[in-house]
Amino acid sequence: MTKDLTILLAGPRGFCAGVDRAIHIVERALEKFGKPVYVRHEIVHNKFVVDSLREKGAVFVDELDQVPDNVPVIFSAHGVPKSVPAEADRRSLTYVDATCPLVSKVHRAAERHFDREHPVVLIGHEGHPEVIGTMGQLPDGAVILVEDTEQAQTVELPRDVPLGLVTQTTLSVDDTKDVIAILKDRYDNLELPKKEDICYATTNRQTAVKLIAPKSDMVMVIGAPNSSNSKRLVEVARLNGCERSMLVQRASDINFDDLDGVATLGITAGASAPELLVEEVVEACRLRYNVTVKFETFTKEDVIFKLPASLSD
Repeated sequence: MTKDLTILLAGPRGFCAGVDRAIHIVERALEKFGKPVYVRHEIVHNKFVVDSLREKGAVFVDELDQVPDNVPVIFSAHGVPKSVPAEADRRSLTYVDATCPLVSKVHRAAERHFDREHPVVLIGHEGHPEVIGTMGQLPDGAVILVEDTEQAQTVELPRDVPLGLVTQTTLSVDDTKDVIAILKDRYDNLELPKKEDICYATTNRQTAVKLIAPKSDMVMVIGAPNSSNSKRLVEVARLNGCERSMLVQRASDINFDDLDGVATLGITAGASAPELLVEEVVEACRLRYNVTVKFETFTKEDVIFKLPASLSD
């Protein structure tokens, strides 16, 4: 006898405005310039998206020195150090910057603090492309990286000048608040951002997961293993009532034996995961269970970011 399965679909989920813009930038560049268009790093952290763009004519490389002369190149949504466009200018390469506008806002905030001779504290994960890009807006040594509460308790910072604070946009909202609270308690010269650097999409997806986690026997987050915001969703689900939470890239990755004893499955998707992959997972469940889908929508999103002027003609 086929078992019943209730699926709670979290909303919002999946693509955010920055990811949607970055993908459209690659597609529009291919239309405008023709094949091939080179992309430095994965345009967004999702294998399905990257493979789809590769099939259309995009060539993904790790560094600019892998880009031939006289071909267009796109910088990923995570942002790049200033040295990258500077090198592209030196080589007279045509380039399009697909950095998410919300990441660019963090870059500008870091620059403003530096211009006022304030040491810059960045909360983020070492080695993440966004962190590399933000730190690369300023000279070496100008940004002090704090990764977690443990580092916040031990880091030594100046006390005689204001400290500027910026954060990676895809962090756990709750974890970041804890880090900020520790830093603020230790350093009363810390200047907090006027508005949270963590982007609206990250915040909304984490809030939606907090709503479905207590009602779910398992939460499945669709996203890539190198996607910061997707991994944070798994952590948030576990911390908010659903220890059985996992990250999967797509339906073919699921071991359905893991769903033994699951009557209610919560599903969400990271900000770089297309809705097509969500539909694929739901359909895979329908093939095995009597599925009832319930939508648990926290809020609606209507944010749209314009394409760069060089592509909008």
